[in-house]
Amino acid sequence: MSKLPPQQYERLRREAKSPYRGLRIFIYIALGGSGFIGAVVFFARLIAGNGELEANLGSFALQVGVLALMIWLYQIDRDKK
Repeated sequence: MSKLPPQQYERLRREAKSPYRGLRIFIYIALGGSGFIGAVVFFARLIAGNGELEANLGSFALQVGVLALMIWLYQIDRDKK
């Protein structure tokens, strides 16, 4: 058998089952935060009426889509645990 402590052995088994999980979670959170900030900015521009309506609405929809995608991917990755 191995000479590793049981906790470390279990952590290594989880990492072998799901490599780079921590990196993926970090990316989901970073890109989700970026999407949230972008959505707030473009929502504020829509409310204020600055710029063209179609361009701001499209950008707002894109940011909300990025945020929704990151939340969905995070939930999928979390459920695999």
